[in-house]
Amino acid sequence: MKKETIDQLYKAFEQYALEVNGIECWSARELQELLGYSKWENFSKVINKAKEACKNVGQNVADHFPDVRKTIAMPKGADKEIVDYLLTRYACYLVAHTQEHIENNAAVRRILLERGVVPEDLPAEEDVKKVERRLASEEKKAIENKQQK
Repeated sequence: MKKETIDQLYKAFEQYALEVNGIECWSARELQELLGYSKWENFSKVINKAKEACKNVGQNVADHFPDVRKTIAMPKGADKEIVDYLLTRYACYLVAHTQEHIENNAAVRRILLERGVVPEDLPAEEDVKKVERRLASEEKKAIENKQQK
């Protein structure tokens, strides 16, 4: 990514910052737009993956992804309550990370296709568990053969 693009994204990101109870945070709904997601359903999947990553490193998910509700105006004067999250800086990092991962995967796929390699046309490799069992069996046989000599 170009330095200019990174600088623009960083400035926009900082402009979305809020302070709630003395804690710097960002609205997931606003961050969704900044990261280029048009549908909340898609972005909420990214948030769920980021929550899982947060949990996997031993952090309390509720500290970084507290649920909040927003009321939005609907046509004909009705209101609707929607889900949102207040994301800490760490949560934003985790969310923006999964997006970088997607872009990297797309770039790798594009390069493979340019070189005439279609990943879905490649033959399936042997299952990892089968390889592990085969290697363990071969190792056991080698030990037995060595002991017999």
